[in-house]
Amino acid sequence: MSEQTIVGAALLGILEGLTEFIPVSSTGHILLAGHFMGFRSTGKAFEVLIQLGAILAILSVYFSRLWDMLVKLPSDPATRTFVAGILIAFLPAAVIGAAAHGFIKTVLFETPALICIMLILGGFVLLWVDRRAGAPKYTDAARFPLSVYFRIGLFQCLAMVPGVSRSGATIVGALLLGADKRSAAEFSFFLAMPTMAGAFAYDLFKNRDALSAADLPIIATGFVCAFLAAVLVVRSLLDFVSRRGYAPFGWWRLLVGTAGLVALYVFG
Repeated sequence: MSEQTIVGAALLGILEGLTEFIPVSSTGHILLAGHFMGFRSTGKAFEVLIQLGAILAILSVYFSRLWDMLVKLPSDPATRTFVAGILIAFLPAAVIGAAAHGFIKTVLFETPALICIMLILGGFVLLWVDRRAGAPKYTDAARFPLSVYFRIGLFQCLAMVPGVSRSGATIVGALLLGADKRSAAEFSFFLAMPTMAGAFAYDLFKNRDALSAADLPIIATGFVCAFLAAVLVVRSLLDFVSRRGYAPFGWWRLLVGTAGLVALYVFG
């Protein structure tokens, strides 16, 4: 295990934590960074498995609210509706992700130019959505109609393409369906929990025979760094988007996507 590999895993873990919950595509950033760093993981498992750090980060930040929901679940209809909404939104990605897993990992994950193009297109979409006028219909992530939850789940499926962004797809979907900026980001947090946990478990299962003890230090390093970076983001993102909106993320996507295409043309 080389020091360069451990350092690379740490850097990619930090990048994962910083980008997982903002609409810039953490997977796209990690795959592009790994491509130019020459970082290679067994079965592209590292890029998915370190998401466990980000999952634990959001669980730690939202622990008290999640515990309150668990306590109220048997007796409170509003809580049951919200939990049902999260599960309904999760189902489309669960079905399509399992069916298309091989194609996603062996084709889409191996196409850096596609990632850059999706980053750029997503940047334009974020800038457009952020400037749309009109009063929101929904301001509480726990009180969307069930049909809205399901349609947000359909939007999430767009993130099967690296560079689209899971959080970006769900946030844009929620905004287009009438949510305000803060509740769109908050529901993306809640939907991330089953989605990322499911992706982690499925990818671990699919790579159970390919992974070895030599992979564990790399994955553990990325996991810890992703956890620490994600805690910082989760604690600050809602206030940030309430004040600044999503335009800064749109401009960042345009910058990274364009720089990536230039770098691919120059360096390959």
